[in-house]
Amino acid sequence: MTVGGTAGRVTRRRRRTRANLLDAAFSVFAAKGFGRVSIEEICEAAGYTRGAFYSNFTGLDELFFALYAERAELIAEQVAGALALDGPDLDVTAAVDRVTDVLLLDRDWLLVKTDFLVHAARDPEVARALLEHRARLRRAVADRLARARGRTVLPAVLGGAEGAAHAVVAAYDGVTTQLLLDRDVAHARAWLKQLLTALLTG
Repeated sequence: MTVGGTAGRVTRRRRRTRANLLDAAFSVFAAKGFGRVSIEEICEAAGYTRGAFYSNFTGLDELFFALYAERAELIAEQVAGALALDGPDLDVTAAVDRVTDVLLLDRDWLLVKTDFLVHAARDPEVARALLEHRARLRRAVADRLARARGRTVLPAVLGGAEGAAHAVVAAYDGVTTQLLLDRDVAHARAWLKQLLTALLTG
């Protein structure tokens, strides 16, 4: 009984340590840039030792992927949830409105992600892992569009649900790049809404 209780406390403490390290890393990455941050700085910001860091992550790349997975999962859930409300049919215009209203547009996260994209572009192994994470969002969109096939007509030029999903993610990437520069979240949401409506309705 005591052993089980102790193990539970250790597990909870470990989860809390991991979450605190991720939160601290996000803040430090956003402030300084991914390539300019050391493990020591993250430990200092989180209030932990290097030992605590290495008991949770093998290095900065793994820590970043844990951050990325959290954000990718959140965005995929937001998109899937907004697209699921129409049942088997899909009212594209209404669905686009819902997606763009709830979609995460966090400038600090975009700064961190962009830094890491540059890092990944120089390391094929990191790039492969990052591409798989990015594919989650496309799959969420493509799966929903595929389920609506026969009831919802997509522009033929997109080449089906998979092509439409690529177009949606490309539009998101473009709009968020602009957001990094002009810092105008309201304009980014409006512009993304226009782009997605035009892409998916032809």
